[in-house]
Amino acid sequence: MAIYEHITEFAGKRVLDWEPGTALRDPEDVVYRLSISWDESEAEGRWTDTFASFLDDPSSGRVTGLVVGPWEQVGMGEEAGARRIVEAIVSARDRLPGLNALFLGEIISEENEISWIEQTDVSPVFNAYPRLEHFAVRGGNGLSLGRLRHDNLKTLIVQAGGLPRTVVQEIAAADLPEARHLEIWLGTDAYGGDATVQDLAPILSGTLFPRLEYLGLRDSEIADEVAFAVAVAPILERIQILDLSLGTLTDAGAAALLASPAIAKLRKLDLHYHFCSEEMAARLQGLPVEVDAREPQEPDRYDGEVHRYVAVGE
Repeated sequence: MAIYEHITEFAGKRVLDWEPGTALRDPEDVVYRLSISWDESEAEGRWTDTFASFLDDPSSGRVTGLVVGPWEQVGMGEEAGARRIVEAIVSARDRLPGLNALFLGEIISEENEISWIEQTDVSPVFNAYPRLEHFAVRGGNGLSLGRLRHDNLKTLIVQAGGLPRTVVQEIAAADLPEARHLEIWLGTDAYGGDATVQDLAPILSGTLFPRLEYLGLRDSEIADEVAFAVAVAPILERIQILDLSLGTLTDAGAAALLASPAIAKLRKLDLHYHFCSEEMAARLQGLPVEVDAREPQEPDRYDGEVHRYVAVGE
């Protein structure tokens, strides 16, 4: 499975594609998506040139959100493109004083597979924009969040078909006192997702992110192991929404969740796209919380083995 559609909303505002030469309208209420097409990339176009044109609009100083779509050489195994984008956004900090929402790499499979996206060290963005409240990034190759310390960040979303454990460890060491929404796509080992439940331990301990309301440990090949760990984790006493969707959850992991008294105190349990039986899904639906158990999957069987796949890998 892959990501087929662009987001239409980010940080509570609608997302619109921006075409060079068109005037910005409602910059406070619209998040503009800037991208380079394949043809433009072939003609040696650069995302940073599009961004420069965007900044030339007199209304750009009122922009509050930005979505970065495809850039040149995004899937060519080179980190330089993403690094140039980060450098350009950091350099524009005085021209974007109200920027509080940024999505780096909002790229669908038609443009580039998630496993091909080459990212970079994005930590300079956090230092350049102290008012940033919402940050999302797609693609785990070459990604680093650095020593993440931010006083105002409320939303952190990291999407990957396989997230390196180094990034998970950076998140687990982060200092985000205002974080409400933490969403991590762990992915599969086949595409670099080598994080373990032990790497998640600081997050699950409940000692981090004192204001956290939503925890998403999604798209995970080790969903059962994650469920076992979360079911007895102190973090459950704090959050309102637990999201283990898009992964390979089976009856074993679901049973651990059912046995946890803290699960019944949640507002919502999101497990959509799972490998649970009908009977287990019915038991989950019987919990006194909102449960999303849509999209049950059937494992593949060949060569005498059972294979389960995350929703978003390649």
